[in-house]
Formats: sequence, structure tokens, C-alpha cells
Amino acid sequence: MKQIPQIKEVNGIQTLFVNDEPFFILGGELHNSASSSLDYMEKEVWPNLKDLNMNTVVAPLYWEQIEAEEGRYDFSMLDGLIGQARENGMHLVFLWFGLWKNAESMYVPGWMKQNTETYFRAEKPDGEKINTISPICEAAVEKDAAAFTAVMKHIRETDEEESTVIMMQVENEIGLMGTDRDYSPAGKKAFGEQIPAELSESFGKQGTWAEVFGEDAGEAFMAYYFASAVEKIASAGRKEYPLPCYANAWLKQYPWYPGSYPSGGPVREMHQIWKKTAPSLFTLAPDIYVPYVAQILDQYGYEGNPLFVPEVRKDAMTSSYCLYAFTAKNAIGYSPFGIEEVALPPEAVDKPPMEVMIALNIDPSAFDTTGSKDYLKRTYGLVEQMKPLLLKYRGTEQMKSYVKKSETDFGTFLQFSDYDILVAYAPKQSGRTLSAGTVIELDKNRFLLVGTNSSFTFMPKTGEPVKVDYLKIQEGDIENGEWKPGRVMNGDERMALRSGDMPSCMMVELYKY
Repeated sequence: MKQIPQIKEVNGIQTLFVNDEPFFILGGELHNSASSSLDYMEKEVWPNLKDLNMNTVVAPLYWEQIEAEEGRYDFSMLDGLIGQARENGMHLVFLWFGLWKNAESMYVPGWMKQNTETYFRAEKPDGEKINTISPICEAAVEKDAAAFTAVMKHIRETDEEESTVIMMQVENEIGLMGTDRDYSPAGKKAFGEQIPAELSESFGKQGTWAEVFGEDAGEAFMAYYFASAVEKIASAGRKEYPLPCYANAWLKQYPWYPGSYPSGGPVREMHQIWKKTAPSLFTLAPDIYVPYVAQILDQYGYEGNPLFVPEVRKDAMTSSYCLYAFTAKNAIGYSPFGIEEVALPPEAVDKPPMEVMIALNIDPSAFDTTGSKDYLKRTYGLVEQMKPLLLKYRGTEQMKSYVKKSETDFGTFLQFSDYDILVAYAPKQSGRTLSAGTVIELDKNRFLLVGTNSSFTFMPKTGEPVKVDYLKIQEGDIENGEWKPGRVMNGDERMALRSGDMPSCMMVELYKY
């Protein structure tokens, strides 16, 4: 019997395995309400995903639908989504919209929403209650854990042999907006206590939250209580069915103070607390709508936190970031948001109102889908076909990757064993891919170039008194890790070795004289 989806190491790099094989999530996340109706999914979603080289849909699962009546679970929507995914040849990552979604408690069942005595809200310093159930409310966390456990048990009973469902996100962009911490009576009491022993050990300090964390005390306090709640929920569910689980972060961004973004969520600065407190999560993932996507990929893709991007911009440039995520950061997966709209004409895409984008600090260009479908389809197809090469070369000195990171980033200098390569970036253009790519040294004189909007100049090692020239330049493609040659480009093309907007592959053989 095949093992269930799990995270295993390949050459020291954490990798998702599905059906006992390494699996790269080439995904897309649905809009928040799309998966609440099977009929809507059938008519408006699945047809739009057929031609993108996707293998996984990232879809919300709503507590309010599953437990509309307290203690009675309805799995018809869950079963329907799994059935539809199988029919369409897709895997699923479910987003558990439980106690918290985007820093609010908007998807909890009605019976919980109305019982504010038992399931109390967090409060601002002036006593104003916000629409977020406090993570200090143990009664609410226990109910969420019970529902999530029932969901995981049902998925195991109905899907263990198929492995349609491959990962679970626990909650969504959690934290508190409008306040750094919970000032409810329970919150005030907990904030005045000594920090937990496990954090004292991790940080090497003892004392109250204010004494240990100073100005960051409010956010650190909330990070601990949100992480503790998520750990109770995730660990309970994984006892029934231990699928990989993760939590996602609304990024720390301008204007930078806790409460302007969800305070207590798994932003990079809070990872030490989250990692210590929520060990059942295999990673903490970024949701990325800012213009500086590459910097976020660098920050969140580190040893001990494998990179998974469950939400990201869906414009043409996302394909470049996707290539960088898999080749430079060893990504588990990549998933533009609102994926069902990528196949639509750009003018038909329902963009968030400008006031919403301003309030949430979202870069409006993130929703411009001009050119995005064809670029993403090509990139996803290329990543899948490169998988054997990536599994072999990633993490070695023989593979080096890049992406244009800012308007003042003009290129990079890659150093290999016998040659150096100057890579020059094309200017950023709306509706087109950014300069991005990877170079694999197959042997000392032979290189595979995969990329977009990049110009390549091969050079001898510094101080070496020789010149470099091409034995052969060949265009082609990659199929299941094998080079499939096309035209030999030994004519005028040698004068400017470059890749265009669409991700392309070249094989270069060199000599020195």
C-alpha cells in the first residue's frame, strides 16, 4: 500500500511526496467563496483550469458549512470537491476556514457567532470588541479542534487510498487587526504572567511578556497564543490523519506596526515563537501581493522552513517568480490566487476595489492577468518536465538561479568551475515576464540555460589568459529531465545569446583558446 502524502528529505532538502514520488505543487488558489457551491465549481471553475498544466487546486473548506448545527457534521461539500478533483485529474490542498480567516472570525458557525459569552472576542485597549474570537478562548479552540479532527478522520476514510487531498492549511492569515494584542479581561490577565517555559528556554530569558520582549511584547504574546491554538487544532487532526499541515501569513508590511497587519500571525519575525509552539506544522507560508515578491521568497524559504506559496499575485511576472521559487528556493509548491480568472480575458477579471487594495496594501498590478495564462502554462509545464534535473542538481554548486529583484537590479554574475557567466536583465515591462532563470552546469564545458528576458555572456575565470567561444548553441526543450534538441543556433544568434518573454531552453557547449 502506498504511503500517504508526507514531507521527506531528498539530498537534504525537504520535499513533498505523493504516492511515494516527489511532487511539486503546480497550483492555483480559488477565490474565497468559489468552493462553497459544487454547481458553481462545475460551471465556473473547473473548465478554466484545464489548460494551465496545473496539478493541484488550493480550495477553501468552511467550518460554517460542515458544522452548521453544533455537533452534527455534513461532509457532502467535502466529498463533492474530492470527487470533482478526481474527475479533473487534480489534487487538493484544503484551506481550513475555521476560527480565523484574514484576522477575523467570519467562517465560524452561526451558533458560535451568536454566543459571544462563551466564545468571546478579542478587544482593543479601549474595550471595543473586534470580529475576532480570542485565541485565549479555550472553548472556541476546542470546538475548532473537534471539527478539524472530524474533517481529517473523514478524509482518511474516503481518500487515503487515492491521496487526492495532499496537504492542509490550518486557518488563514490569522492575527489581530487594529490592536497589537487582546485587551479583553482574559487577555490582560495572561499578558501579565510569566512567559511560558518553552519560550524562556528558546529565547534564553525569563520574565513577563513586557520584560522579555519589550516593544514587541504585544505581537509576541499574540503569536504564542495563536500558535498554541493552531497547534491544538492541527495536532488533534493529524492524530486521525497525519497529512502535512501548515499555516499562512499576511505579510508584515507598511505601515509596519502590529495591528496594521495581523498581529500574532506567522510573519517572519515571529517564526521563532511559532516554530517552538506549533511543531505540528511543517512550514509557515507567505501570502504575497507586494511588489517585492523575490525578497519574500528569500525570507521564507530557509532551512527548516520549506517554501510553499499558497497565495501570490497572478500577473505575468508571477511566472518568473514561480521559476525562481522552484529552482532557487526548492519550493514545495506555488499557487497564484484567483486562479480560475487567469483563463479569462483581462477585462473580465473581477479586481478588488481600489479602496480595498489600498487598505490591504495590495499592489494593484498583482491582479492584471495580461499574458499570464500562457506564461504560467509554459512555466508549470517546464518545471514538471525539469523535475528529475531539479531533484538531482538543486542545492549543488552546479545549479544557480536568479530573478530581477528591483528596478535597479540589472543582472547577476554566476561563477562555475571553469567558466563565469554575466547575466544581463531586460527592463521590466507590464504584461510580460521578468528576467529570471536557472543555469545548470552539466559538465565543465556544457550548460543548460532556462529562463526569460535574459542575456548571457560566458567568460573565462578571472585572470585566465584565454578567450571563450561556442562549439554549439542549440535551442530545444526538456521532457522528463531529458534534453530534446531543436535548431543549432551557430549563426548570427551567437552575437547575442538571450532568452525572450516566454520561458525557453538552450544548450551551450564551450571551448577556450
